[in-house]
Amino acid sequence: MKKKILLIATGGTIASRNSGNGLTPLIRAEEILSYIPDVYEICSPAAVQICNIDSTNMEPKHWKMLTEAVKDHYDEYDGFVIAHGTDTMAYTGAALSYMIQNSSKPIVITGAQKSIDLEITDAKINLLDSFRYAADEQSQGVQIVFGGKVIAGTRARKIRSKSYNAFDSIDFPFLAMIQDGRIMRYIPAIPYEEPVAFYEKMNDNIFLMKLIPGISPKGLWFLFEQYDAIIVESFGVGGIPASISDMFYEMYESHPEKVIIMATQVTHEGSDMTVYEVGNKIKKECRFLESYDMTLEAVIAKTMWLLANKATGKSDIDQLFYRKINYDLIFNVFSD
Repeated sequence: MKKKILLIATGGTIASRNSGNGLTPLIRAEEILSYIPDVYEICSPAAVQICNIDSTNMEPKHWKMLTEAVKDHYDEYDGFVIAHGTDTMAYTGAALSYMIQNSSKPIVITGAQKSIDLEITDAKINLLDSFRYAADEQSQGVQIVFGGKVIAGTRARKIRSKSYNAFDSIDFPFLAMIQDGRIMRYIPAIPYEEPVAFYEKMNDNIFLMKLIPGISPKGLWFLFEQYDAIIVESFGVGGIPASISDMFYEMYESHPEKVIIMATQVTHEGSDMTVYEVGNKIKKECRFLESYDMTLEAVIAKTMWLLANKATGKSDIDQLFYRKINYDLIFNVFSD
């Protein structure tokens, strides 16, 4: 019997047509299926539409809608394919990795760089690959399938704005490749020991502070007053420059309940605040969390998730932040 796979459409380039002012999502879920008749040889598909937006407008409320759609139909279907715009796809992949955990059924996110109604497009092959992966017996959890690559939801990043090979897996192998209709797995799926868990709350009251040379301390007081967590996107392996270090420490002392996370602007190899004095000193004084080898998209989504769902105190937050979920963290934080 063919697997039952549900297409959940959200809009994006894959569903766009030219409106006269540029591309905008206009193609609905059922019409998307009509462009890939070969899908009926792979599985028994169905489709629902939860929104029809450019992924630039994707917000945590839409992640909640996606989570609810999967939860509501979880017992009816063997897998799910989410059609999504590419610009924020990595954020959604990370967010759903935390909002839908331990899923024995695959939740595959895909999209395209060209609309599905064009003669030359990557949309059809990406969709067919996604349905093929979702219908495979060995697939599970939240993944992104794009350009023949299967990427863990927490490890994806859009690295090209126009090319078909738009996505890469950051500091982690592809889970599989799909070529000529065949799935070649590099990392075998390990069955989850716990049942699927759905989390529908996300706390988006966080701020990403990108450091630039000569950054001014003006506004730090506002960030500490207004936000529950501050993610510092630092240079290199991580540190706080002298131009803001005194004010940063003063604000932290006044707001010890705030969650402060050190990330890096560098794509590969992650953070390590112990390397330089600019990082080591303030980490001891301010109890920074570190992203280590996590992607920035995963850090942002995980922070939203843990603040909303589990955290009861600073020690609880520390333990949750470093709990490995869907391959998001390889570094062994508690090795000592």
